[in-house]
Amino acid sequence: MKQLNAKTVWITGASSGIGEALAYAFAKENAVLILTARNEEKLKQVQQNCLKHTSACYVFAADLSIPEHLSELINSVLKQVGCVDILINNAGMSQRSLAHQTPLANDRKLMELNFFSAITLTKGVLPGMMAKKSGHIVAISSIVGKFGFPLRSSYSASKHALQGYFESLRAELQEQHIEVTIISPGRIKTDVSLHALTQDGTAHGQMDAGQEGGMDANNCAKKIIRSIKQGKRDVLIGRKELLLVYIHKFLPFLYHRIVNKINHN
Repeated sequence: MKQLNAKTVWITGASSGIGEALAYAFAKENAVLILTARNEEKLKQVQQNCLKHTSACYVFAADLSIPEHLSELINSVLKQVGCVDILINNAGMSQRSLAHQTPLANDRKLMELNFFSAITLTKGVLPGMMAKKSGHIVAISSIVGKFGFPLRSSYSASKHALQGYFESLRAELQEQHIEVTIISPGRIKTDVSLHALTQDGTAHGQMDAGQEGGMDANNCAKKIIRSIKQGKRDVLIGRKELLLVYIHKFLPFLYHRIVNKINHN
């Protein structure tokens, strides 16, 4: 089982939710942490909490939905730590709007943050990993990366894109001894529905009932850490909602019956 002590771990979306919980979990493993998110003030709070458990934790605030910010961010991180051992592509935003009412600008914003930022950062750290023939890339996807779901058309599309990209990358990197893990959480109790992008570009501002009753983010983080240590490739994390993945795969007629009954308002 992989040891995480002194490994350099870069976590995006680290100011809240799964990312914040992962930061604390890795800190307790004595990892060297790189934390990225838009909110620098919240990142620094997470940093202070992490430093109670690990000796090195660096903050690099950035809006990953803006492509022009990414090259400078990658250069700054690599200048600070030299090489990243584990990249956790966790930053993302959900959606709550009907496809035909969603402006194309919103579709692009979701793809930039959820997909393109992840592959840009991955391309940024890969040369260092390939030079030493070791490393681990983790993509935090979603169970809606396995099937479509109402009000989440572009969010689901971005997660499908992650699935396809990182499955392909895993096969390409096998001989380089670089591991790739895709994590697909179901309902995790975070603020993701509060911040979900609506038709007019504002935040949804409501906690979904399913989200409210979801798995605790710290419990989710522990499962992700265990999956990384064990070198797992594709991992579902959640509760009974994970059944829909299997229903979609093996009983598609039932899947369509279920989603067609969902209130789209």
